[in-house]
Amino acid sequence: MAFVLHTGLPNKNAFKALIAAAYSGVEIEVVKNFQMGVSNKTPEFIKMNPIGKVPVLETPDGPVFESNAIARYVTRVKADNPLYGSSLIEYAQIEQWIDFSTTEIDANLRRWLGPRLGFEPYNAQTEDVIIGSLKRGLDALNIHLASRTYLVGDTVTLADIVMGCNLYWGFTRSMTKSFTSEFPHVERYFWTIVNQPNFLKILGDVKQAESVLPIASKKPTAQPKESSKPKEILKPKEAKKKKLRKKSQSPR
Repeated sequence: MAFVLHTGLPNKNAFKALIAAAYSGVEIEVVKNFQMGVSNKTPEFIKMNPIGKVPVLETPDGPVFESNAIARYVTRVKADNPLYGSSLIEYAQIEQWIDFSTTEIDANLRRWLGPRLGFEPYNAQTEDVIIGSLKRGLDALNIHLASRTYLVGDTVTLADIVMGCNLYWGFTRSMTKSFTSEFPHVERYFWTIVNQPNFLKILGDVKQAESVLPIASKKPTAQPKESSKPKEILKPKEAKKKKLRKKSQSPR
């Protein structure tokens, strides 16, 4: 059985596994005509991932979900894979930057873009705090990359694949040139990474966002329908006469 990736595309989380596979010489087949909200709600899919999220990798030994876990699995398929470094300390540092990318970059991008995509309520003050947290992470990354081409060692590792895919989401959605220019080493790093042949094969040509993602418009609240037949409004004297008529017409 070949490896089968259940996901819709484009999906930066699926890209992690596909790029790792390209570097590792691992073949992954992406499910065709995958439809979010339909394909991931089937009983077969729920058996693979109980909460119905993508991506999910189907393997001969069982399914794997969570994008970083999938990317790690794909990398481990190849013995002594250089994507995991050449020493114990490099392995630890690769894992370190994968965690950093997840908690400091991806998490803050999700919190920033989620409300703008309509997944959560939008709050301008909260957004300012989130952007501040993201910039703190980018600043730390910028300092680390000041004298480095890659995160760990002298070649692309799994840390670069995960970081590159997480940054891809930000660069293509809301991190405009005016935003990223504060972090020149991150800029250089990102464009170096996404222009590597195995990244290009999966991502294609990447273009930076020219504007911040607009805030999703709220759906207008449905107004209660008015009765097609207006209620009869009677003056006090008319109402009294009508009441007397009804009383006189009632059977005894």
